[in-house]
Amino acid sequence: MGFQKISAPSLKELFTKELENMILSGELQIGEQLPPERDLAKTMQVSRAVVNAGIVELQRKGFLAIKPRIGTFVADYRRNGTMETLIAIMNYNGGILRDAEIKSILELRIALDMLILQLTIPRITDEEIGRLRDFAKKMKESETTKEASELAFLFQHELAFLSGNTLVPLIFYSFKAPIYSLWERFCRLYGIDALYENNDKLCNYIEARDLQGAIQWLNASIQETISGSKQIYY
Repeated sequence: MGFQKISAPSLKELFTKELENMILSGELQIGEQLPPERDLAKTMQVSRAVVNAGIVELQRKGFLAIKPRIGTFVADYRRNGTMETLIAIMNYNGGILRDAEIKSILELRIALDMLILQLTIPRITDEEIGRLRDFAKKMKESETTKEASELAFLFQHELAFLSGNTLVPLIFYSFKAPIYSLWERFCRLYGIDALYENNDKLCNYIEARDLQGAIQWLNASIQETISGSKQIYY
């Protein structure tokens, strides 16, 4: 069995996570000034070195803004954030996504998936369509939502790769964790067959080289998940 070493989080990691949670929960408001590092260290019972290192990391993630000789302020992470900011948001509250985050991810998927289809359909070969069909077939045969969700990701990532654009599959892969989470939730609510049918339907449009049909169906399908009969909000 592959047992691994258990590592406890450092004080800096705990400090950083605590401030992240306070910002994401709204307990610390955007624009609010933090107490001096000395006071934070005393209140949270850590060293000033831990506080300083944590603040620097939170600035890098887009959560804090340091103004020399003035102080440290909660930044608008929606404007200044990075991929690490997104990961922190996804991990907030035990990884349970809030409705606004789910809606934002789905809206972004519409834009990204439409670009992928526009680039892929005019150039895709029958052999490449066969690879997509294989992913869909395995998805239908999946016994767990985890396995089906993984295959759904592989299907979409392969489609992104086939677009021929160097950056598109990298961008898509960077969103694996939240997208994977949403597919698992979809499977739990509506079943693996529903996930398979969505991918099979998209395959049919791709095989017919029907770009407009694929785009219209994709938009309608995701919109149905956002505000229609197949919502995945809690």
